[in-house]
Amino acid sequence: MSLLEWAQRGLRDMPSNAGWAVSQLLSSSHSIGSVADEAASRARDQGRRLTEAVMDVVPNGDDSIQLRMKRAEDAADRAREAEERAVQAAQEAKERSDHALHVTQRGRARVKEVDRDTQRELEQRVKHAEREAEELVKRERLAAEEHAERQRQEVYAEVEAESERTQREAEEAKQRAEELVECARDEMLEAKRLADEAAEAARAAAAHAQRHAQDLARDAAQQAREAEVSVSRAEELRERSEATARQTAAESGQVRTNGDLQAYTKSDLVDLASTIGIEGRTRMTKEELIAAIKAASRAPR
Repeated sequence: MSLLEWAQRGLRDMPSNAGWAVSQLLSSSHSIGSVADEAASRARDQGRRLTEAVMDVVPNGDDSIQLRMKRAEDAADRAREAEERAVQAAQEAKERSDHALHVTQRGRARVKEVDRDTQRELEQRVKHAEREAEELVKRERLAAEEHAERQRQEVYAEVEAESERTQREAEEAKQRAEELVECARDEMLEAKRLADEAAEAARAAAAHAQRHAQDLARDAAQQAREAEVSVSRAEELRERSEATARQTAAESGQVRTNGDLQAYTKSDLVDLASTIGIEGRTRMTKEELIAAIKAASRAPR
């Protein structure tokens, strides 16, 4: 294999070799970060430039072998330099990655420590709050018990005072009741005596009323008989008045009601007014009786 072929092969493999070296350096770290990405990017750029250099070394046209060899050597030098820079960048990236991993681990440890400290402080504060709450509950319970005891004593005193007062009032009421019972007994005896007297008086009054009723009944019967006589006389007067009225009308050619009432006496007119139901007749004069009888005769039946 000629020198040119070796150079071409070396140049072709150089980018992959640089990438392999970078990957080997980076594989030892789990977290590389932006620095490692930047180094890998620079290595890929160098690889692309090496590829372009190799393409320039490939024979093309009428260039001389020496000139191409010179170009190949220059390209190989540039490739080695690029590879060295890539390895150096990868090494720097690994160092920075290791530093970042260390910082991350230290930060995680710090976070765990802070978590432990925070949890410890939280537990302490919770325990302290629980102790304070227990003390507060004890104080409140004691105060509530004392307040309840005071209220109980006050209520007991009030109940005792009220009980004594009601007992005293009950005794007084009992005494008054006994007095009232005695008074009521006397009143009852007096009422019985008065009732007996009233019953005797009532029996006497009933007997008197019965006798008076019998007298009134006899008077009423007498008045009824007299009333029947008055009615009969009134009927006779009415018939006689009507006959007189018909006769007078026939003689004078005029219609007159109840005949010539002037010919009646006041007693006859009162009886006639009674038969036709004229009220207040006993207080009327003769002329008023005649006018009332005429008005009643003209009234429609």
